[in-house]
Amino acid sequence: MPLFELDPQSIAARMGAAGNPPSIPTCGNSILRGIAGFTLLSIAGFAPWPILDLWLRRGTEVQLYSFCIAIFIAMSGPLLHRLIIGPGSLVRFYKLFAVAFLAYAAVWIAFWVWLRGPEGEFTGVLGGSVAMAAVLAFAFDARKSLLRIIGALFVPNALGYFAGGWFEGKLAIDHRLVAMFLWGVCYGVGFGAGLGLAFHICQARARAALAGR
Repeated sequence: MPLFELDPQSIAARMGAAGNPPSIPTCGNSILRGIAGFTLLSIAGFAPWPILDLWLRRGTEVQLYSFCIAIFIAMSGPLLHRLIIGPGSLVRFYKLFAVAFLAYAAVWIAFWVWLRGPEGEFTGVLGGSVAMAAVLAFAFDARKSLLRIIGALFVPNALGYFAGGWFEGKLAIDHRLVAMFLWGVCYGVGFGAGLGLAFHICQARARAALAGR
């Protein structure tokens, strides 16, 4: 049973019941929406990092991760719920993103704590992308597209993550706050692009059903 009534039949039924012409985003629209929304979300979500590290000079790694995850989930709905086609997307997005992002974060943290360094970061991004992709594929009844969803999430996410790490490495000593900000922007752009593409892939059958109306 797909999660949160996000299978193609449920999406098409909601659109039909709404009585409005379907507004179906293109792949480019979804990617741009993902980039814009998740970049803002990333900047806000990583705000605890400089607050705890630079200004309060306190807080454990667990506290930092907990604060960041809470902000990511709490602010995700208004910024990204339009990635889901049709009415009722806000509540459904909150439910879906909470499960998917917690899965991503749990796997990322597990690999990071286990391996540390570049190996921990790479395997964390890969494992987290696989975990999130599995949740999305199940929720949208798009399990046949799982490998494509994994690729859509992992490749731009990894590019953004490690681009941010490069900026941090170059600027962290003399301009630490700028380095943190740029890391958040790069991560947001990469993850947002991947998220927009993944949601577009997940809803391919829903778009086909709506196109046939």
